[in-house]
Amino acid sequence: MAIAPDPTLPHITLVLAMSLDGKIADAQRGAARFSSAADLAHLEEKVAAADGVLFGGGTLRAYGTTLSVRNPDLLAQRRQRHQTNQPVQIVWSPSGNLDPKFRYFQQPVPRGLVTTADGAQHWTETGLFEHIWIVPEAKTQPWDWPWILAQLKAAGIDHLALLGGGGLVAELLSHHCVHDIFITVCPLILGGTTAPTPVEGAGFLAAMAPRLQLLSHEAIGGEVFLHYRVLPPPLQGSGNSFTLENNQPSPTD
Repeated sequence: MAIAPDPTLPHITLVLAMSLDGKIADAQRGAARFSSAADLAHLEEKVAAADGVLFGGGTLRAYGTTLSVRNPDLLAQRRQRHQTNQPVQIVWSPSGNLDPKFRYFQQPVPRGLVTTADGAQHWTETGLFEHIWIVPEAKTQPWDWPWILAQLKAAGIDHLALLGGGGLVAELLSHHCVHDIFITVCPLILGGTTAPTPVEGAGFLAAMAPRLQLLSHEAIGGEVFLHYRVLPPPLQGSGNSFTLENNQPSPTD
């Protein structure tokens, strides 16, 4: 049984590629470009299926750009589903510390920002974000992701593709907000104690860790494409109740 859908929240699909040893970038935390053309096409397909794409400020700083839908067949499918040509590309940055010179801001995509009141000050007058969701301070200690996601749902985002990074993924998993996971295992080993992994944060106790059901697997070239469904938590809890630490400082990404 999958996590029961909440009609007030978007369906969230996590899409990531990682090395064989579970790293999503090397120890320098730069842009990860080690997956194949097949994985890039797979990622574009998942992005094209969504109404919105969500990623953290660190991910945007690493790449400076985002993945738009360019495949003509995928664009035609979006039009058939009465979607806009491009999903809204949403960055979560509590600090709002993003470089307006990033190519992301020149790409032909609608852009959104989830941030604090302080983080929004840099952007409200620029017009570079079509959507800015300001989260009240009381809902950032810790971040109230069900409330935030309800705002995205109210804006017409029914299906959200989650592209990282590991801290943001940990936040959403701890709130039981991720419904399924597509992960590509790539044939290289990065190593490094500081290299980021798909899920960071404080971690989960083994007995309370999110459990998955494998739905499909396929090997293409040297890569393995896995699709999992996220199962309901073993015990009901709110927020990050089954992380190792419950009183972490709020992220300032």
